[in-house]
Amino acid sequence: MMARRYDPDRRQRIIDAAIRIVELKGIEALSHRSVAAEADVPLGSTTYHFASLDELLVAALEQVTCEPVSAIEGWEARLSGGDSLLDALTQLLEEYTSGGRGRIRLEYELYLAALSRPLLQPVAAAWLDEMAGVLGRHTPDLATARALTALIDGLLLQFLLTDRPFDRTEVRAALARVIG
Repeated sequence: MMARRYDPDRRQRIIDAAIRIVELKGIEALSHRSVAAEADVPLGSTTYHFASLDELLVAALEQVTCEPVSAIEGWEARLSGGDSLLDALTQLLEEYTSGGRGRIRLEYELYLAALSRPLLQPVAAAWLDEMAGVLGRHTPDLATARALTALIDGLLLQFLLTDRPFDRTEVRAALARVIG
């Protein structure tokens, strides 16, 4: 009988592997088997830690929306930095897209998976509400903040779906229309 190896980081490695798979190949490539191979863990480990792929996707989405790189708190700090809302948002989006499409694709793959996976919906909804809350502290009302959130989502999705580079002038003009 083989002794169990103590591996306190295994659950995290599984989540990180799932994130890498979705970022590189899309959500359709995600399976317990692909995650086990990517994380270099036995297949049974993935089902031990996550009974379903939806549970694994929830953990991945929670991690992605809470990481320092994409944390909404980072947006709050930048929006409070003294630049106008328009200038700060334009700069944030330019920096965000300068990292390429992989990270944005990952976030939207997980985010859009909530449409057909009910376990993901509360996490995605919380992210939207938090984003609108942050923007709402810098806009006249929550309706404007929600419109900005929707516009940002649309701009990022268009960036993903086209080969066009980030167009600072176009993005700034679109944001200006909503901000007023």
